[in-house]
Amino acid sequence: MGDVLAGSNAVWEFDTDAVVIRYERGVRNSKLLQALGERRIPHAALTGVELVPGKRGTVVLRALPRPGADPLMEAAGGQLKDSADPYRLVLPADRETLAEYYTDELRVAVSDSDTGEPAERFLVAAPAGPQSFKAYDARAAFDGRTVSFRWFWTGASTAKWKAGDQHFPVADLTGVDWRSPELLHGYLRLRPADDTERPGDPDQNPAAVVFGLGYGQVHESLPFAASVLAAVQAATRARRR
Repeated sequence: MGDVLAGSNAVWEFDTDAVVIRYERGVRNSKLLQALGERRIPHAALTGVELVPGKRGTVVLRALPRPGADPLMEAAGGQLKDSADPYRLVLPADRETLAEYYTDELRVAVSDSDTGEPAERFLVAAPAGPQSFKAYDARAAFDGRTVSFRWFWTGASTAKWKAGDQHFPVADLTGVDWRSPELLHGYLRLRPADDTERPGDPDQNPAAVVFGLGYGQVHESLPFAASVLAAVQAATRARRR
């Protein structure tokens, strides 16, 4: 393995063809990053790297993910706060010279792999399963092959109760929509291949679960969405072979 650069939120290890990122635990650090634990980011999954001033005497080394390369970032759709961005390394300002060195080194390595085009498939591994979380109206579970929604009588709409608990094989899905619980009207919505109707209100859609205060938190629902998205892509690619 290569050199190591430690920041307040993560440790980056520079391998020959990738950056291995281990996220730090602690009450001040993002729950999402702690849930991710460790990720291997191939150089081919990046389009560049930048070093910018941070807050309160820090600098930030940030890798720029390649569109289509990381299921987590594809599911997030630009909704993450800076503190939860898995591609940021926060360093004390007095280590700026060292950070500049690694920025230049990584920039060269990335430029050798960058095609200038979106990735044709995911290059970063999705969070490991099986997974589950509590939404406001259901418990969502994913075992790697099937997504299940089991409705709560205290939160589910009449339409969902009438539809009954739902089970969606990933082979029957075309994608996943995630709206952060930190925004109004957050939800996770599946896109079944045979659903030709407009999605409508997630509260009334049996292919969706809605979030609420303390339900569907980012560190639980986003890795879930990313895992489902990666499984959907894998199933789609397998059918095309």
